Amino acid sequence: MSVPVDQLSEPTVRAFVTAVNAGDKAAFEALLTPGVTMSDDGSDRNVAEWTDKEIFSSGGHMDVESASDDGLALVVDYRNETWGSMRTAWRFVVDGGKVSRFETGQA
Repeated sequence: MSVPVDQLSEPTVRAFVTAVNAGDKAAFEALLTPGVTMSDDGSDRNVAEWTDKEIFSSGGHMDVESASDDGLALVVDYRNETWGSMRTAWRFVVDGGKVSRFETGQA
């Protein structure tokens, strides 16, 4: 059973998921701090290249299974046209209403 996006308790994370699911790159980028960092399966990646490839050019979509740590940690059924569907964990660092770091990997 999934958690409706509008019920995610952390507003910046809720906006992040909403932007990903809408394919709204401008809204997504507006949620990130200058110098935002991210990792995928423990390896730091270039945020712009990774998000273009894994989210925006491949129809990325997040179905949230659960949220914890005051809404900063999610377990997500993530799917895109490249990899299909996979169970992933996401962790967010939010600073001043923007994401300064996010980490994802297989859950």
